[in-house]
Amino acid sequence: MSDLEDVSQHLHDRITSLQRMLDLSLVELPQNRMKKLGQELFAIDRLLDEFEKCLGQRREHLKHLKELVELFQEDLEGVQHMKDNIPAHIPRKKGPGSGKEAAASRSDAADVQRAQTENARKSSRSFIREMEVITVPEFENIPQYMKGRVSYDQLNAAVSCINAAVTAKYKVLHQPARTLNNHARKLHQRFKEQETKDTKGQYFVVEDDIREFTQTKVDKRFQGILNMMRHCQRLRQLRGGGLTRYMLL
Repeated sequence: MSDLEDVSQHLHDRITSLQRMLDLSLVELPQNRMKKLGQELFAIDRLLDEFEKCLGQRREHLKHLKELVELFQEDLEGVQHMKDNIPAHIPRKKGPGSGKEAAASRSDAADVQRAQTENARKSSRSFIREMEVITVPEFENIPQYMKGRVSYDQLNAAVSCINAAVTAKYKVLHQPARTLNNHARKLHQRFKEQETKDTKGQYFVVEDDIREFTQTKVDKRFQGILNMMRHCQRLRQLRGGGLTRYMLL
């Protein structure tokens, strides 16, 4: 028997039977009854061995269950830690709105689907590459002398800044010059003049682009952040014509 309850019940029945036989032993028993008593004692001894074996198995099972509980607890604590420390640069899902907002959302979704179908042919031309965020292991592998006092969130805020500048720049470049206003047309011409044979098919910005499209101060500290991005293989520098081009990898 492998089930502990079945073994226990069977053992109880055997002991009860033996107790009855012992009660009858006050009177003289025939030889066959004495033989039966010996068999019962032998059977009980075997049952006790099996009972101890089942108890050992249950103890091992309980030990494994406790280990699983500890592992689940560690996982739960890890998930809670991630939930409490979500980086600010990760987009968050918006909560459900009111009934009117839900209806408007469905309508907007239909409009978006139609627009996506209409713009399918233009998608390859309008695609603008972005730099991926720096992961925690990558940040931890940056030498301390290079990081200084820059935090993980500050580094990825700079990544978002570069992405914003790249997106704004190439939105201008992807438009026909005749459709732009005077300022945008000048930017378009400047962007074209900054391109070289080495930048063909690549996305890059210069310091003036960062100043033009973001509120970021391009100073010595920001230069250090750019070096951290280079260390993490997010961009590389290309110098020429008095400009330093920061090319996305």
